[in-house]
Amino acid sequence: MNLRDFSTSLARGLRVITAFDRDNDEMTLSEVARRSDMTRAAARRYLLTLCELGYVAGDGKYFRLTPRVLDLGFAFLTSMHIWDRAQPFMERLTEQVNESCSISVLDGSDIVYVARVPTKRIMSVALGIGSRLPAYCTSMGRVLLASLRPAELDAYFEQADFAALTPHTETDPAALRAIIAAVQRDGYALVDQELEIGLRSLAVPIRNNSGRVLAAMNISGHASRTTADDLRQRVLSPLLYAAEGIRSALP
Repeated sequence: MNLRDFSTSLARGLRVITAFDRDNDEMTLSEVARRSDMTRAAARRYLLTLCELGYVAGDGKYFRLTPRVLDLGFAFLTSMHIWDRAQPFMERLTEQVNESCSISVLDGSDIVYVARVPTKRIMSVALGIGSRLPAYCTSMGRVLLASLRPAELDAYFEQADFAALTPHTETDPAALRAIIAAVQRDGYALVDQELEIGLRSLAVPIRNNSGRVLAAMNISGHASRTTADDLRQRVLSPLLYAAEGIRSALP
């Protein structure tokens, strides 16, 4: 992109918004400036602008995001018809296999949840729309990585951080590349307790009518209820059928 077309003000405003997270939901001006890597004066200017626009609220000392920030995410969701078309298929699939169903897209090194139909809480971290998880150790992440072009996948491996989240987490880049190649060949990914102990999940791609991967959809189950082989045998066919149904329902 030509640098003359880059809006520094917009980039800094977005940096201020993304400085807030689960552990920093309310911050002082100094804290926002530090997490946004800008001066107090600049952070104050952007915070006051966001307050005027309704995206941030403040009491004179502490600032916090307002629900209006959700409009930014919903603009993305409503701009793609897949989510409302997918919901009925997800609900039927969840009822059929009695396990939670989710859809996510790739954003940088993470997957972002854009649709979810839960059965019961099976993870220590509650998941909802907008939740982010690392791509390398999740079934949906591996499906989405398998859809990347070689240069895009190389760029991912250059910048991703492969931390061991459980004793089962694969962190070796060469082994992960081999796993992703197998996902490309097989058309699905199965992850066994690499993200969290006790959690197994199986994912497949959701494609549009031209074959491009739009998202990934998975079924998650607790290890106490289902083995990896059982999950594959019991869930893969219904999951593929639901993904094909979503593809057929797309305009």
